[in-house]
Amino acid sequence: MKSFAELLNRSTSQQKKTVAIACAADAEVMEAVSKAVELKLAKFVLYDTEQNFQAISQDILSHPDIELRYTPTAAQAVKQAVQSAGSGEADALMKGHVDTATLLREVLRDENGLKTGKTISHVAVFEFPEFDRLLFVTDAAMNIAPDLKQKKDILVNAVAVAHRVGLANPVVAPLSAVEVVNPAMPSSTDAALLTMMYQRGQIKGCVVDGPLAFDNAISVASAKAKGISSETAGYADILLVPNIESGNVLYKSFMYFGRAKVGAVIEGAKVPIILTSRADSAESKLYSIALASI
Repeated sequence: MKSFAELLNRSTSQQKKTVAIACAADAEVMEAVSKAVELKLAKFVLYDTEQNFQAISQDILSHPDIELRYTPTAAQAVKQAVQSAGSGEADALMKGHVDTATLLREVLRDENGLKTGKTISHVAVFEFPEFDRLLFVTDAAMNIAPDLKQKKDILVNAVAVAHRVGLANPVVAPLSAVEVVNPAMPSSTDAALLTMMYQRGQIKGCVVDGPLAFDNAISVASAKAKGISSETAGYADILLVPNIESGNVLYKSFMYFGRAKVGAVIEGAKVPIILTSRADSAESKLYSIALASI
């Protein structure tokens, strides 16, 4: 796939999944839900207080693919939405108008049934106006300063999402500020170790090539200009960032300066978790629903 239009087409051709939304009574969330049910993309179970739902258009709330679950408080809306995903009633979980920490606290409670023992990580997918492919960035929202083991897990999670989008053998570029190993720069040594793990068969289903600076990862001309001897430098599908700060800055730079469209999911839990920012557009939320639905 090279665009979100292709992703939406594929998502709507599949059996509709059920998405549980915590604190769903939010204008941008409901706009995304409205478009999703119009496209027959998914079914939704919406959790929020009755008072909050009263502020939402009753036309959309009466759609046959939407079920309302009234809760006495926002905290209960989060708890019940998480439990519905953990019990198997819902196929995906989505964050509405609630802060990320509150939702993730419930996700990580053992009794709610969403933990798998795997590292949970954020995978963002970007479509640019003048780029020939979708570009994945991980992890821009969950893991603050991942160690080598966590980076491997984050990489594997991103590859799993890329496979579902249709990339059979995605190229992963572990990013650093340089394209050579510098012992004083941990991101470069981690990148080199991940590349060696791939070469030794410890990471499968992708190609891992690093360390690479950002320009060498996505530009063939830049890689050639720097004399990098690699068949995959410049062709990265997945950018593995060294820490949350670099990932967050890259994510927001893509959106605000690169005019990129974006969808994102949390991978590694029992079900996909749609964890968009409260500031993200309804369009981004729709793409994230499509990403989770496949």
